Amino acid sequence: MNWDLIIIAETAIRALITCALLQLAFAMMTRWERRVIAKMQWRLGPNRAGPEGLLQPFADGLKLLFKEQLIPDRARPFLFLVAPCVSLVVSLTSFSVIPVQLGNFPFPVLTPEQGGEHARYLFQIADLNVGVLFLLGITSLSVYGIVLGGWASGNKYSLLGGIRASAQMISYELSLGLALLSPLLMVGSLSFREIALFQSGTAWLFLAQPLACVVFIIAGLAETNRAPFDLPEAEQELGAGFHTEYSGMRFSIFFMAEYIAMMTVSSVLVTVFFGGPIILPFVPHNLFPMAESFLWFALKILICMFCFIWIRATFPRFRYDQLMSIGWRVLLPLGMLNMAITAVGVALRFPWWGYTVAIGGTVALLYIGGKLSRRGEDQH
Repeated sequence: MNWDLIIIAETAIRALITCALLQLAFAMMTRWERRVIAKMQWRLGPNRAGPEGLLQPFADGLKLLFKEQLIPDRARPFLFLVAPCVSLVVSLTSFSVIPVQLGNFPFPVLTPEQGGEHARYLFQIADLNVGVLFLLGITSLSVYGIVLGGWASGNKYSLLGGIRASAQMISYELSLGLALLSPLLMVGSLSFREIALFQSGTAWLFLAQPLACVVFIIAGLAETNRAPFDLPEAEQELGAGFHTEYSGMRFSIFFMAEYIAMMTVSSVLVTVFFGGPIILPFVPHNLFPMAESFLWFALKILICMFCFIWIRATFPRFRYDQLMSIGWRVLLPLGMLNMAITAVGVALRFPWWGYTVAIGGTVALLYIGGKLSRRGEDQH
């Protein structure tokens, strides 16, 4: 029996299942978002297609499937068709290094920690030692799909949307990377699995790195072009931004890529700062096998996605100068400050709560100092 071929085939099947589940989650997420925002605004939302509107995503998909696929006269046809595919492939690929579950329960397959000649992880497509670097490298390619879509459309409004997207995503990628560096310094590994395992014996890292968690959430919102950072597709200003000329299924592919990117950002947030699939720290796995399970991982992601929706329904869109100012003048300095404090803590071997005290105290001192300096300027 050729075990290599079996493992390759098994990995391919797991990748296909993951892609199918992500696309199904995208479909249901669109309906859930519309219903939640409708409740917040005292409306009903979609409630006609199926019971409570459950079939609305499939009705929308069927409608988009039969809509005419238009290509503008001045468009560059090949790049115009490739651009949405680039965005979708990047979004799906970036999820491959996320450990949805640390063990293989309830399947009788050994993990590499348990030994065995053919031990492997069933709930993670690729366990890379440099998983964080892989994810940052892959997600940085998503800007190409958006810029290509705007440029290849032959439309000035689409081009403006693509230029906005490139500036915004490149700016906030720096803050996103810095927010991840601080917990990585504490853990001493670039593997998402090691980061999740580290939190099983200590506190969740959002308690030790609260500033990094806040910076990551804000930068993640901007990276996925979600409100209030949805400047690349500002309907009031640009028509629809970089995808103005896209119709039918080509438009839905861009839409799908955005929502799957939201799920990827939520999964990274959950894995790095909230224990991943581990329900709570210090819960013994031998006494409670369900202490780490994909069920807790899915529940945490649902909470994060609800927060995405809540933020969209609450905050107005920033101006573009405010958007860039927040990225370069607020988040980037805070991320560098947090990383410097964390590096000092690692060198001095702080306990996990020592990072919280040091970071919180430094931010409080800077805030008080800023207030006092402004008061002095006002008096003069």
